[in-house]
Formats: sequence, C-alpha cells, structure tokens
Amino acid sequence: MSLSSGNAESTGASIAGYTLIDRLGSGGMGVVHLGLSASGRQVAIKVVHAQYALDEEFRARFRQEVAAARRVSGAFTAPVVDADPDAEQPWMATLYVPGRTLTEVVAEQGPLSGRRLRTLALGLVEALRDIHRAGVVHRDLKPSNVLIAEDGPRVIDFGISRAADNEDLTVTGRLIGTPPFMSPEQFSSPRDVTAASDVFSLGSLLVYAATGNRPFEGGSPYLTGYQVMYEAPKLDGVREPLRSLAARCLEKDPAARPGLEDLHRDLLTLPVDESAESLPDLASDLTVPDGTTEPGSGRRRSSRPRPGPAAHQADTATDTGSGAITGRGRRTRRVLLGVGAALAVTAIGITTAHLVASGGTGGASSDASASPAAPAVSLPADWRPWRASLLSAKKGDPLDELKPGCVAGGSTAVYCAGTGFTTVRLNAASGRVAWRKGTSPETSRPVGVRDGRVYTYVKPDSTETYIPRRLVALNAGTGAQLWAHPVSEDRDAVLFDSGVLAMDEKATQYVAYDETGHLLWTTRASSSVGDACTPAVLGGTPYGLCTPADDPSKGEVALVHLDPVDGTAKEIATLPTGAVPLGTADGRPLFAVPKLAEGSFGSGEDQPYTTLMAVDPLGGGRRIPLPGTTRGTPTLVGDVVHFVRPNGTVTAVRVSDGKRLWQRETDIENLSTPVYSAKSDTLYLANQYGRLLALNARTGVVRWRTSALQDPGDSASDTVPSVLLVKDAIVAVAGDTAFSVRPDRPKSVAK
Repeated sequence: MSLSSGNAESTGASIAGYTLIDRLGSGGMGVVHLGLSASGRQVAIKVVHAQYALDEEFRARFRQEVAAARRVSGAFTAPVVDADPDAEQPWMATLYVPGRTLTEVVAEQGPLSGRRLRTLALGLVEALRDIHRAGVVHRDLKPSNVLIAEDGPRVIDFGISRAADNEDLTVTGRLIGTPPFMSPEQFSSPRDVTAASDVFSLGSLLVYAATGNRPFEGGSPYLTGYQVMYEAPKLDGVREPLRSLAARCLEKDPAARPGLEDLHRDLLTLPVDESAESLPDLASDLTVPDGTTEPGSGRRRSSRPRPGPAAHQADTATDTGSGAITGRGRRTRRVLLGVGAALAVTAIGITTAHLVASGGTGGASSDASASPAAPAVSLPADWRPWRASLLSAKKGDPLDELKPGCVAGGSTAVYCAGTGFTTVRLNAASGRVAWRKGTSPETSRPVGVRDGRVYTYVKPDSTETYIPRRLVALNAGTGAQLWAHPVSEDRDAVLFDSGVLAMDEKATQYVAYDETGHLLWTTRASSSVGDACTPAVLGGTPYGLCTPADDPSKGEVALVHLDPVDGTAKEIATLPTGAVPLGTADGRPLFAVPKLAEGSFGSGEDQPYTTLMAVDPLGGGRRIPLPGTTRGTPTLVGDVVHFVRPNGTVTAVRVSDGKRLWQRETDIENLSTPVYSAKSDTLYLANQYGRLLALNARTGVVRWRTSALQDPGDSASDTVPSVLLVKDAIVAVAGDTAFSVRPDRPKSVAK
C-alpha cells in the first residue's frame, strides 16, 4: 500500500498488513507511525515522504539505512522487524520502544546523576558495541536518538549510519549529522569516519546527560563546528570520574580516544547514589486514574497502561546549541568559512526517528517547583473539558496572510475565526456554538472584544464587483451586526484605549472609530522614511509603523505616535529595518531588532535577533544587546521576552539587561506564542496538532505536556496554533478545532 503523509493520521489505515493506530512524529524526510501487527505486536513504522521516494539517491540511502539497521541487534537498540525500501513509498518497521527521549528526560527532570547516569552510560556503550560489531558507524548519536525505556536506554535511528563494507553515499562537500554532537572528522573528512567518531559523540552526549549543557555551544552550526574542531570542550559541572572519561572521549585525534571495552570498564567506577531515582522511573508517566498529570508527585497512580504513546515528535533538522561567541581573529573567520561552505550544501540530519514522548496523555511532571499546595484552579461556571469543530458551510475565498484563533470575552465565551470558518461564539464552559456570523471564510482571529462588542472582519462574497474587506462590530451576545466600515485588505485593525484603529481601504490614512462606529478621526499615513504604514498599539496607545513604499527591505522603520483624542501624528523614533513591536516595558515601546540577510525584510519564524530597543516617547531610548544569536518569534510577557523557534526551542531573555534567563529545547515543533498565568507562574503553548506544553516561567522547566488531538482538521499543518486563558481554563485552537482543558489535569480531548 502507498501511504501519503497527508492521510497518515487516520486511524484504521494500514501498510503492508500493519494497522496504523497513532502518529508518532514527522520529520523533514518522512513520517513515523505506531503500527500494530496481526498478532498484536507494536512497531514504529517510518514512511518516506512521497517527494523523496522519487529521488534515486535518497532511495539508495534509505536502502543503506535499512541494511545497516538490520545488521544491528542488541539489548540497547531497536531491531528492524520488516521493511520495503523498494515500495512506491519506502518504509521500515522497527520494534516499538515505549519511552521518552533523553532530550525530554533532561528537559523535564534535569540532569542525570548516580545510578541513572551510570545505567545510561553503560547501556550506550553496550549499544555502540553491538552497532560497531555489525560493521556500522551510527554517526548521529545525540540525546534525541536515545530512548529511555523501562529496562534501559535504546539507541535508535540509523538514518545516516554507514556500513563499513558498503559504498559511502556521503558526497564530497556534504556533512551529515547534528553539529553539537558531531566529531571533528565528520566536519573535516566525512568519508573517513570510523567507530571512534561515535565515541566522541558519546562523550558529548554524556556531558549533556550529566549537566543539561553541551560541551560545544555555538550560536550557529558554523560556530559550533569550529568549536568541535579546534576548541576544548566545556566540562563545567561534570564531576569526576566522568569528567576525565568524557575528556578522553572528546579528544580531537580519533586514535587518542578510548575503546569501548576500556570505556565500559572505567564507567563501572561511576558512583551510585542509592537515594537517586532509578532509571525505570525516567520512562514512567506521573498519572492519575484518568490519565492526567499529577503535579508534584513522584510515582505512578494509574493502573491501566495506554497502548500507544503521547504525541511523538520527529527529530528537528538542526541542533545548533546556544550561547554567545566572541571573535577569535582571522584564523577563526577563515576556518568558519570552510565549515560554513560545507554546511551550506548539507542536509543536516536526514533522520526521521520515532522519538517518543511520555506514554500517557500528559507528560511527566518534572518541575521541582510544583507543589501539592498550588493555588486552587478557577474555571468558568459548569466548565468541563470540551472540543468543538469551527468549520462552517460558508463558501468563498478566505482572506490572506492572517492568523486564525480565538479571543476571550470575559469568563463566559470565546470568539473564534479562521481558515475555513466564519466568526463563531463558543460557550467557554462547554464549547457549545452559540452563533456564527459571516458570508465567507476568514483566516483572521477577531480583533478583540470590549463592552459587549466583538470586532472582526467580513469579506463580502461577490462575483460581479470587487468589494473590500470590512471591519465590523457584532453584538457579543447575539452576533447581530452593529456597524461596518471598509478597511485595508492587508493591514490589521487594533484596539486602543479609546476605540479601534485601522487603515482605510487604500491604506493611505489611519482611521479611528469609537464603539458605536462613529468616526473619531482620520490622519494621513506618512513619515520621513516612507508612507507604507501599519497601525499598532503599544501599552494601549495608538502608533503607526511606516516604511518605504517601494522596498521595505531597504529602509528603516519610523515610529509615529498618534494622539488618541484627535489623531495628531508625531514621529518619535527611527528604528532599524524589520524592527518588531513587542509592547511596552516601563512605559517605553519595546522592539526586537533582527539580523537580516541581504534583501530580507525579516519576520520569519526562525528570524535571528541581535538587540532589543526601548524607545522613550519623549525622545531617545536605549539598545539592549541580546546574547549570541537569539532566534524565534518574540513575545513580551511582563519584563521578559520569550523567543519560540519552529524546532520547539524556547528562550527567555530579561528586558532590563538582555540576559538570557533560560533556554529550553522542548522537541515540540511549530509552537504558538505563549500565554502566561500569573497564578501558577506558567507559560502555556500549543502546537499545530493540538499538543499542549506548560513551562515554568521562572526556570523553563517542563511542568507537563499532552498528546496531540486526534484529527484536528485538514488545515492543521498549514495554520498557526493559538492558546489563551479563560480564567484558568486553557483554550487552544489547532487546525479547525478549538478545545479546552484545565491546567492541573491537562488531559487532551481526544475525540
């Protein structure tokens, strides 16, 4: 059977006689499913994306992966049970290993020590011994390729491994691996790597397991590659005797590294702290009988195991590390050019391993600050977990370049709009649809809710004449339209303290309306740098952001203050190209300044940022340098900016001095911007398939995570997820589905 990734999540589908019962994850090259054989055995099935199945070189590499994985058999690897590399869509099935990745364990529970660390180290050495005895070099040993099972670790994913007696498909000038865990020879001579390369990677991995940090922490793949090749590893926090063992593994010269037998013997000397948590507990889920997380607990209370895992995420393409790097002179730049040239043509990490998360609906609670005496949860009256489809039967062309989602209307309702559906009011306690309004699908969440009015958009559907988009105010209780005005197609309206601000339909003037739809004022959109302007609200005050109309990527950004009473415009600052408004800090408008590629305007999801700028409304301001290269979509929460990368990395930076407070690799891709709960000091995020994540806002430690929704809708992979709080209830939108859970029992609504 040919199975496309598009229908991969449908239950009941099968491939080669295996029934697919869950989607474990997706990577750049394929999708991994949880499958069930006719006898009931669980397997992880990797199915190559259709577009790569047409690439003969990729097919050859996949055949090599299957052959290499078949050759390896041991207690600490996941054996291949079936495969067809010549199918229309090649696939491979390995024995399913329930457990979480080392990345997740360290992120949730912190570094390992005592018995847990020794068991991990010895298990990995034994796994590598089995791999090398089969004549295979793994070449991508890293935390996300290590599963923590109840009976010990498992090494998975031979996607870029090399069988010693097979032709090496690594072409000249192409590096394959994950930079922080690669060996020097993988950068300098990738054709010639030997088993000693895996020993180097093992050293890096053990340092990470023992400290939560990598020994090579560059701000980019290029800087990380330079550190791996030429600099001493950072072993701060690694205790003896592991420190000396890791240092030997991390020798630049492959011949100077220890053999696995010697390493195994030396690792037996690692101390065992009998009071430490045993290794099997690393893979357990802290669950209560209904399958939800029990904050602050250290033991399992659920007696009925689930047959499948939580939402499993495939490995991210790059793992570049973090940290500021200082200049190192001409030699550094010259070497980086060489490393960069190689990385520029590489497909770093072609793996699509089944990287399993927790085995229940909620991941393990690992936040040391969690307390049984946490504040009582406040929910809407008669609240219960709910799920609601937002789809409607309305036809027509949706609006472009806008994000779907919901806004809260007090504690009783949420109002949503988005791809494929019109504006809808949902009961915040039950998810019941109260009303729908609109003539064609929207792709924009409502502008906001205030004083019994919902501000949103409509796009009249007409086949005869062009009708512009309209900003409308709806009665929040009934959905009845109160007023409407034509506005710009591509400039979002925003609520400010005295009304709602938009651009007119020609985008040449700011227009402000009060709650009755009465025109408060109009102001010509202009500035010293250009007349392409967008409305913004910072701290409740209206502003304009203006760029050159002909080419925004080559001009600065003018910040124009608009008087809330009469619209009088005053240009107060000129900002660097691509500056992103975040809000206000200490009463000052705050912006994130990107590092732009040539001809780029910025605003990418993985945009690098170098500086925060705080603007004094009376003139002047200051720049706050960011640490290293800080990437992601920025969101201001209080006095901290959180950057969320597409690969799931979240970084918290303090506004006052730009200090990085923490960085967490969550391994949950395509997360929403965070929403903050002051009561529990928690950040909540959602991903595009409805998986929820809770982080300690102070430390970044993962409090809990949930599984993905079953079938969130066809638009899930193409839309931006969102999350909000109604009282303490979490309401999220994934695809065309809205759902609500409580934060102390975050069980996803699966049906």
